[in-house]
Amino acid sequence: MAEKKSPKPDLTELSFSQSVSYYFDKAAPHTQAPSGLLDQIKVCNSIYKMNFPVKFGNEIKVIEAYRVQHSHHRMPTKGGIRYSLHVDQDEVMALAALMTYKCAIVDVPFGGAKGGIKISPRNTPPEVIEAVTRRYTTELVKKNFIGPGLDVPAPDYGTGEKEMAIIVDTYMTLKPGEVDGYACVTGKPVSQNGIKGRTEATGRGVVYALNQICSYADDMKKLGLTTGLGGKRVVIQGLGNVGFHTANIITQYGAKVVCIAEAEGAIYSEKGLDPNAVLAHRQKTKSILNFPGSKNLKKSSDALELDCDILIPAALEKQITDVNAPKIKARIVAEAANGPVTPAASDYLTKKGVMVVPDIYINAGGVTVSYFEWLKNLSHVRFGRMQKRFEEESQSNMIRLVEDLTGQKASKEQIKRVIHGADEIDLVNSGLEDTMIKAYHDIREMYKSSRSIPDLRTAAFALSINKIKDAYYAMGIFP
Repeated sequence: MAEKKSPKPDLTELSFSQSVSYYFDKAAPHTQAPSGLLDQIKVCNSIYKMNFPVKFGNEIKVIEAYRVQHSHHRMPTKGGIRYSLHVDQDEVMALAALMTYKCAIVDVPFGGAKGGIKISPRNTPPEVIEAVTRRYTTELVKKNFIGPGLDVPAPDYGTGEKEMAIIVDTYMTLKPGEVDGYACVTGKPVSQNGIKGRTEATGRGVVYALNQICSYADDMKKLGLTTGLGGKRVVIQGLGNVGFHTANIITQYGAKVVCIAEAEGAIYSEKGLDPNAVLAHRQKTKSILNFPGSKNLKKSSDALELDCDILIPAALEKQITDVNAPKIKARIVAEAANGPVTPAASDYLTKKGVMVVPDIYINAGGVTVSYFEWLKNLSHVRFGRMQKRFEEESQSNMIRLVEDLTGQKASKEQIKRVIHGADEIDLVNSGLEDTMIKAYHDIREMYKSSRSIPDLRTAAFALSINKIKDAYYAMGIFP
């Protein structure tokens, strides 16, 4: 009797976590993992839902919160904490799974995790945010869902350095004397054992990735583009941490940010926008609209449909769907946010000839530099501290030797350029760039070497699954 085939899912009806599972299932046949192991990799290992009371003015409100550990093939697990009224279990599960695959792609030795608290960071007083953050951390400690070798949170949508500082302070209060305690969370302020470059890491990683992607002449020719970022017209949705730093750094590579979209609307200028000036305008007026030298677009979503070379959705999930995908005119869509393109839209754009660069690769800069911060906290020494002066002295000696041999003197400016020893930020950015370049090379190699892999996303998932499979085999769990 012929085996019944599972009905093809309606891609327009998938939830966020179902979308991630769809991508996984699409990639699984292109891996060497047996079916039982695929089932283990796919499923979320631990889901912790909590409800706790917090005083909100004269009221007591019950806060809904989550922490999901998707995979324990590597420990600790790693993933951000988001504060949003849209947080639910499905979203946190999806984000935790994406973290697993993301960490594997960039060779960061963590399993994936994610946290979420159902609260509005904009409309909640700072003292309530602090109370919620401390109580959430306490709940995680009680259940062993946080710790340098267990689970290491980081910032995400609606959170930042301040919340991470509160988390580490609460953790150290509950775990006095834990020598590696500061490694319980990343994304901390530099003054609180954070690392330089973490704040802009995701945005910088996006730019490093796009710079590498645009370096392949044959790939760009298929898209009707020239190589390099110089002159590329860029549209960015979102002026939060990721969107702002992506916009700011990509202009340094010669690209032109022609449109920026936010919740209140979008602004457009064919001549290009200065991200720093736009941010200052928004901080002053509480809106990006009416920015001098630009024109307002009627709807924020209109920005997604502009004619451009690179579209960077850097806000929330499900921004490009089957409804607006036919109107997308970008040649490259770079998923700086998590899940901004739905499966139906992703398949449509790929068939249309648009390059969709998947989130599990292109926004991995944050977790990469979080890994560096974690290493710094475990080693208890700032990167560059041990070798900076030695490197500078060695380079000075080399210059003096060359001057003696040639009889020519180097200028002060030449000497300054050559003898510069690496600071922490230099090493962080160098490590991040190398990581993003190597990861894309591996993804592209898998995509190009197989005629049956339809797009970069499938190649990225297949590559990730194979790496996780190898980790399980190395444990000796599977023969």
